Amino acid sequence: MEATISETTIQHHATDNSFSRGEAYYQQGAVTDLVQRGNTIHAEVEGSEVAPYRVSLQFDSGGITSTSCTCPYDYEGWCKHIVAAALTWVRQPDQVELRPTLPQLLDRLDHVQTQRLVQELVAEQPDLIDAVDRQVMLMSNPAPPKQGAAPRRTALDVAPFRRQVKHLLREGVRSLEEGYEDDPFTDQLLEVIEKALEFARNEDGNSAIAILEAITAACVDEWDDISDYGGECFPIAESLNEAWTEAILSADLSPPEGVDLRVMLEEWQDALDGDFSMSLAALQQGWTDPKLQQALQGGNYSSPERFDEPFAHDLALVRLQILDRQGRQTEYLNLARTEDLMLQYLTRLAEIGNIEDAMTTARERMTTAEEAFALAKTLREGNHLSEALAIAQAGLPLPGNCRYALASWTSELGEGLGNSEIALDASILAFKLHPSFADYQRGKHLAAHQWNDIQSDLLETLRQSQDWAARDAKVDVFLHEGLMDDAIAAVQSDTYYRSELVHRVMQAVLSTHADWVIAAARQRAEPIMEQGKADRYQDAVQWLRQAKAAYVQSGQQSIWMTYFNQLQSTHARKRKLIDLFKQLR
Repeated sequence: MEATISETTIQHHATDNSFSRGEAYYQQGAVTDLVQRGNTIHAEVEGSEVAPYRVSLQFDSGGITSTSCTCPYDYEGWCKHIVAAALTWVRQPDQVELRPTLPQLLDRLDHVQTQRLVQELVAEQPDLIDAVDRQVMLMSNPAPPKQGAAPRRTALDVAPFRRQVKHLLREGVRSLEEGYEDDPFTDQLLEVIEKALEFARNEDGNSAIAILEAITAACVDEWDDISDYGGECFPIAESLNEAWTEAILSADLSPPEGVDLRVMLEEWQDALDGDFSMSLAALQQGWTDPKLQQALQGGNYSSPERFDEPFAHDLALVRLQILDRQGRQTEYLNLARTEDLMLQYLTRLAEIGNIEDAMTTARERMTTAEEAFALAKTLREGNHLSEALAIAQAGLPLPGNCRYALASWTSELGEGLGNSEIALDASILAFKLHPSFADYQRGKHLAAHQWNDIQSDLLETLRQSQDWAARDAKVDVFLHEGLMDDAIAAVQSDTYYRSELVHRVMQAVLSTHADWVIAAARQRAEPIMEQGKADRYQDAVQWLRQAKAAYVQSGQQSIWMTYFNQLQSTHARKRKLIDLFKQLR
């Protein structure tokens, strides 16, 4: 399989810095051992460490689907090593060595040879024996079906959990007493709660309940001290409510146990001044409610009035998690459909290979970009690329918070599949939703002979944008196109005392708009000096350096010297500033 990938796609996935550094790595020949195995490109890239970094690029016929690198880069976009490997792949495809995949290699061996291979690998890397042990156990002793399995009950000492919660809450209160402003409780508390939920997710809901009882009781014991610091500001009760819901629906409680637990939950709810409505509803309804049973069997479902609450959506999602865990596929689909959880319903249809139903239902009931994006990605993972593109395209006009990500994804997939019209339309939408220079360049790449008409539309979109976040794109694009007046207008209202964007524009328009540079630089430098903001004097000098360059560029050296001498006289008592003025002589 071959992938279609352009350099503009690489630029789109990397920051300017990562791309330029990655291109430098490419030019230096830092990429070695470029190997393709099936749908994966492997490469080694020499970097700052002795051992080279290992890069992997997963792809399908629509383009790159995922990337990884062993370097510690943890910022936006691709790292320089991934960029370098991708550029080598695009620019020097003859450097790629085709090698067989693991299944193809194993197909060459018989039973005895395969055993010998594993033995030799373990001899070379002894730690592999543990992994082999786990896999053999799983393969030779498959887990029994989950549905209908008897709930486990683990003998458990919950006292350590109670002590741990009390300790972290008391330490948190001490932090608040010392002036710590961030939430000192929730993240650590969630880690303890997660330990309880591990029992629930391993069919031992009763042990999860026992642990949550200890955790919740400890929170109640410490609540008076926490409430002195605005206890309602910390999402402790909310986190407990969610955990209790999952534990209750994973447990096997007798009627008396259910009554006792309801009383405790209501008392804790009052003590924590929280809202345990969802967990109380889960306790009351359980899995036996007739209306719920009707929904699980595929009948029409009208949630009982007593459960028609804001948490109904979240409660249904918890139920789906449990049904999924227990392998109750049909009930999962029935509940997702009747609760109108289209994202879960459509993606599950696609996952089980029911593509026709997924596509039909999506056209009829899909209402958000998130639903479209989730289904499109699932279809692509199943190698249904044309269907994925159709769903993604249908999702572009829908409302949602992921429209930009969906548009970018659709554009790349459309280009990879050779559908230039969809790729271009999606790219234009992405630019209009979140303007950037990379998307502008991508639009130009995809538009080809249509670029003149499209360019005018994109430039006007930039001019009309009132989004503060679009300033970077305005400066990048307008300077690239030589539209200096537009670039100046883009930063005119930026009065930040250390604005790199304004500096960039000043340097770019020095020869054509010297008067503006002088006025704008003085406007930013003079208030800093007049107000005696000593910690910002260096920034004032940087603005004055821009003004001086503009004076010189426009042949006004004498006016600069008069102005500079006046500044030295006016601020003669500000020794730090006068010392910094030496940079301007």
